[in-house]
Amino acid sequence: MTLVTPARTPNRPRVQRPHSPPGSGRGFRPAGVDVSASIAVFLIALPLSLGIALATGAPLQAGLVAAAVGGLVAGRLGGSPLQVSGPAAGLTVVTAELIQRYGWRTTCAITVLAGLAQLALAALKVARSALMVSPAIVHGMVAGIGVTIALAQLHIVLGGTPQSSAVSNALGLPAQLADARPAALAISGLTVALLLGWPRLPGRVGRSLRKVPAALVGVGGATVLAVAAGLTVPRVDLPSWSSHALPGLPEGPVLGIAAGVLTITLVTSVQSLLSAVAVDKLVAARPDRGRGVPRADLDRELAGQGAANMVSGALGGLPVAGVAVRSVANVSAGAVSRASTMLHGLWIVLAALLLVPAIDLIPLAALAALVMVVGIQMVSITHIRTVTRHREVVVYAVTLTGVVLVGVLEGVALGIAVAVAVAMQRLARTRITLEERDGRRLVRVRGQLTFLAVPRLSRTLHQVPAGAEVTVELDGSFMDHAAYEALNDWSAGHTAHGGAVELTGPTGARITGSPAAPDPGAADAPDASPHPCCRPWTPWHNHQCAEEPAPAAAPAEEAPRPTGHQLAQGIGKFQRNTAPLVRDELARLAREGQRPSQLFLTCADSRLVTSMITASGPGDLFTVRNVGNLVPLPGEESGDDSVAAAIEYAVDVLRVQSITVCGHSGCGAMQALLGAGPDDPATPLRRWLRHGRPSLERMASRRHAWARISGRLPADAVEQLCLTNVVQQLEHLRAYESVARRLADGSLTLHGMYFHVGEAQAYLLSDAGEPHGYDHVFHGVPPTALAARAS
Repeated sequence: MTLVTPARTPNRPRVQRPHSPPGSGRGFRPAGVDVSASIAVFLIALPLSLGIALATGAPLQAGLVAAAVGGLVAGRLGGSPLQVSGPAAGLTVVTAELIQRYGWRTTCAITVLAGLAQLALAALKVARSALMVSPAIVHGMVAGIGVTIALAQLHIVLGGTPQSSAVSNALGLPAQLADARPAALAISGLTVALLLGWPRLPGRVGRSLRKVPAALVGVGGATVLAVAAGLTVPRVDLPSWSSHALPGLPEGPVLGIAAGVLTITLVTSVQSLLSAVAVDKLVAARPDRGRGVPRADLDRELAGQGAANMVSGALGGLPVAGVAVRSVANVSAGAVSRASTMLHGLWIVLAALLLVPAIDLIPLAALAALVMVVGIQMVSITHIRTVTRHREVVVYAVTLTGVVLVGVLEGVALGIAVAVAVAMQRLARTRITLEERDGRRLVRVRGQLTFLAVPRLSRTLHQVPAGAEVTVELDGSFMDHAAYEALNDWSAGHTAHGGAVELTGPTGARITGSPAAPDPGAADAPDASPHPCCRPWTPWHNHQCAEEPAPAAAPAEEAPRPTGHQLAQGIGKFQRNTAPLVRDELARLAREGQRPSQLFLTCADSRLVTSMITASGPGDLFTVRNVGNLVPLPGEESGDDSVAAAIEYAVDVLRVQSITVCGHSGCGAMQALLGAGPDDPATPLRRWLRHGRPSLERMASRRHAWARISGRLPADAVEQLCLTNVVQQLEHLRAYESVARRLADGSLTLHGMYFHVGEAQAYLLSDAGEPHGYDHVFHGVPPTALAARAS
């Protein structure tokens, strides 16, 4: 189905920009929850900013500058209202290497240049391209940075000084353990114990105490111990702001500085954009479902991060990025606007000016222990399990190892190279076998048939004796031109020497076309032989029952368009041919009422003939069709409760046993979603398609694995969104109280289905019943498995 976006009206009324702060035009008036949320974020950001500055070897004030700029500049200009930006642990290794190689002033200049690069990328609107990076590479990069941070900070925890590289830190660890300083070890041990134990305090009192951030408790407790016990340990020493170092002209090799700019740009951009998408999910999961909080504008977020990095570098601060820990705290505290992020930056400024004597009491070992724990937590067991399930643990391991041993940019490059190699190996992993059955040769091709498999295909085909009858079974969804030519040439030659060739799909159905000319890409199309009867799904185009068909050479654009005349003809054919066959059955249903076994929710696309693809008849399916097969969340339909009413009626009144959400290839609604812009006019179509935006966000998120079709990745973004939309709408179904109740007592099941129109192939979702499944794989099945006719 093709949806055309309405033209924009030139004189539409002006509306408030979706990402402007609440109260624009009325002055800055933050809500009460924003004030309380900003304080909670400030209490986490203050010790973390100092700790990250310590870990990089930068002046400690640089961490406070970056935190303040991240709150005030990125908070005001960014596209994710509730994301909190500041110095991030993921940048520690990169910044430390730049400082060691070029010095602090040149590092500040590199940060300014990286901000300019981010602004340029935002102007090109390539923000969503960053989300195409494999999750295994991102997780491996983060884990590698975490390992490097932990190894370096462990030396400070033990009372020593870290070396210049992760390898040196690992090799020097035994000597450092033998020379551990008891005072530093006691302070670090207390900090780690409070960090890990505070969130696990039991009971009602513990629940109240847990509202105080663990980072503040850990560093504060260690500071109290150091002061009360009079321990002689290195402490924070904030110099006067009058001597604060500002950037200078870059000094060093041009290629080295360019590599530094590229590294800072890539790491800060990818981290910020992934964090923004994660924040959107956290906001949507709140009890209020994030009502009133706009979703992230990723291009604007990238521009905001670029502006923040320019300001932070110009003021002598660390590079800035969106930070997950602070953003999670902001969302969890109930923030509703960007005011909370900006206020947290203001509190950082006031603390840097007024709380210097208190900050100077903090032991460096406490900050090192805090950052070490953060680094260890960056190696996520959940991420390791995810990449293992998706057979990408090699990519993860290579990226992690490369980041630790060589560097961040080099490690990511190694990860990308391995990811490409793994993808090519999977694409080339095609199994071709030859066997004999009842005097007939059977050539089976399992996997994608590409040029990489042509030598093996040719070798196997030439083992077939001349004149033999051969069946070539293609069990794949793709055949490239090289494989098509090889198969076609062999088939023509074999037929010319008296042999017989039949091409079939995985279900055994003959592929359309002569054996000597298979259609590339066709996997399992039915035989195109004419049928003497008018089927119920006979197309109106180029078809006249009992008449000669239109010449094959006639161009498609000359086909007559269906009109009311064709509709009347179709009704007449039904009365003549079909009504006598179904009249008794319909009369019985009229007497007994409908008792369908399934609710079938699918798209309004004209190419989806529900009864045909499910082999169902009258009384079998309770069908709901709408643009995009969408299931609005409860309470979200606003004026039209038709879908919710259908679900309630089917589940509570008709007592259906299952619900199936069916998407399809080439869906116009999904194409419209992909092409929608934030300033598009609010037409009825656009208002309806807002229920599909969670699917768009799910596809862009790196927290969810991409859906696959029988093991292969979707062909393009539209197909990916069509598949993801089926998975997302199943989650929406679970939010309905009646559905959740029936699922809980086991009397209702949910199914996901995808119909590929061009292949005439239906696919069933493997884990539709599991709301938190990692793998969403649509498996092709024989038509009998899809039959919905009641026995």
